[in-house]
Amino acid sequence: MKYSKIPVARSVVALCVAKDIKHVVISPGSRNAPLTIGFTHHDEITPYSIVDERCAAFFALGMAQQLKKPVALVCTSGSALLNYYPAIAEAFYSDIPLVVISADRPIERIDIGDGQTIRQKNVFENHILYSANLYSELVLETESNDPKLQQKQFEAQKHNEREVNLALNKAIEEKGPVHINVPFYEPLYDTVENIEVDPLQILPEIKERHYSEKQLANYAEVWNSAERKMVIVGVAQPNAVEQRFLEKLANDPTVIVLTETTSNLHHPDFFTRIDTLIGPIEKDENRAELFKKLQPDILLTFGGMIVSKKIKAFLRNHNPKHHWHIDQKKAYNTFFCLNKHFESDVNSFFSEFLPLTKSVESDYAKFWKEVRAKRQKRHEQYMQEIPYSDLKAMQQVVPAVPKETVIHFANSSTIRYAQLFQWNASHNIYCNRGTSGIDGSISTSVGAAVISKQPVLMVTGDLSFFYDSNALWNSHIASNYRIIILNNQGGGIFRILPGNKNSENFDRYFETVHNMNAKPACEQYGFEYLRAESEEDISKNLETFFKVSGKPKLMEIFTPRKINDEVLLEYFNFMKS
Repeated sequence: MKYSKIPVARSVVALCVAKDIKHVVISPGSRNAPLTIGFTHHDEITPYSIVDERCAAFFALGMAQQLKKPVALVCTSGSALLNYYPAIAEAFYSDIPLVVISADRPIERIDIGDGQTIRQKNVFENHILYSANLYSELVLETESNDPKLQQKQFEAQKHNEREVNLALNKAIEEKGPVHINVPFYEPLYDTVENIEVDPLQILPEIKERHYSEKQLANYAEVWNSAERKMVIVGVAQPNAVEQRFLEKLANDPTVIVLTETTSNLHHPDFFTRIDTLIGPIEKDENRAELFKKLQPDILLTFGGMIVSKKIKAFLRNHNPKHHWHIDQKKAYNTFFCLNKHFESDVNSFFSEFLPLTKSVESDYAKFWKEVRAKRQKRHEQYMQEIPYSDLKAMQQVVPAVPKETVIHFANSSTIRYAQLFQWNASHNIYCNRGTSGIDGSISTSVGAAVISKQPVLMVTGDLSFFYDSNALWNSHIASNYRIIILNNQGGGIFRILPGNKNSENFDRYFETVHNMNAKPACEQYGFEYLRAESEEDISKNLETFFKVSGKPKLMEIFTPRKINDEVLLEYFNFMKS
């Protein structure tokens, strides 16, 4: 095999391989040539070439999300590195392991006017688990016999190996992004053959926290005396919680379990559409009484970010007496009443805690399950009556998605529409809710599709798609990849928010009205294109959209720009009756 002549490059590659990093996403450049040479010539590495660094980073994020282990990113020096930042922030808040490896100039070349040179050291300081800043290694044309120089080279090498180990271990142990910054002297392209590399190795240590019966006794006592308990699950990987624990919670008359589309947890007694529970109460003349009846004594949460603004507003205004969160790393005080963080894996916690609990009499779950059943009937009635719109289009899409499909949703209105429907339990559902940005949603789904053994569907709005359309500039897209765009000619979510919606200023600077369509992009990147402008068009296209094809497909659904907000806002008024 070919190796870079520069020792630090060989060490980085060897340590990545040793820690089971198999996938490396590389953006072209010159300064990163030593790393590119090493990764692309290694038998155990699958390299991917993605030109646009922002797309490359989200592509790697989607891969790591599916693999549940680190994927590496490699770029050249300068602003190339900064384009990784949106994906790094998403990985930081979504607990996704990314290993960012950037090439750099030696320190004495920084801030002297050299091209492609910025201050790369600790550049992601606020959103990174570890920053490893390596020493430059000068490769001499001939071996030096100077003991002092040899000692300096040895010390630099050991420092670098230790830093790389610590960074990679942090990504594995804590599941998040790390940054390894590698300065290189020229020449950059020189190679050597079959040099054995045996860098220092520090094994990762996965720590598990367990709680004794004595430690949990007081919390079990509080739990057992409470008649109203609410469990909310945020973003979670499919099958994250054992079914026996879900059954225990579902069968407790004092417990209601609220899940979101992104929770990937399923039980017939769970409340899967939070906004259809809370939204109508907001419109009800008896809202104070109903909110008081819904207010829990104990709120138990686990999983990642929560999409529903309505549940956040409710619990912030109607604090439970206790809010406990289960997570190995962190606990956010989302509702301003957090008073216990159980630093544990969810299954471990439930295996230790639930045997200490007992059921008490309560009509809490019974009452709200009856409300949920009535809301479902109103939902079905409303969906039959509404005109063609985003909501109507989503209603048509939901039952058409084949079982065992991985579904990615873009942010803003798309994921919020998805939250109003019941999805098939076989679907694995994802959305970049760490930062909730529209950037990178398409790239993330493309990366997921490379790894997933199941077909992948991306459901997006028009702005999210066009913002990240470089994601399709990618030679790795599988033929079973699908995209559905809800194109309402602008940022439709802004029409739902308060404000003057009938002004030129609003159209241009908030809703950002446009006349773009995705057909030219499909022609350029080899996608089969389908267009829909009515319910009949959607139904006809869905007959063939998910069938096996020789190329990926995109269906663009055009909806009326000025109707969507009215249809959605009226939904909650209708539901309260």
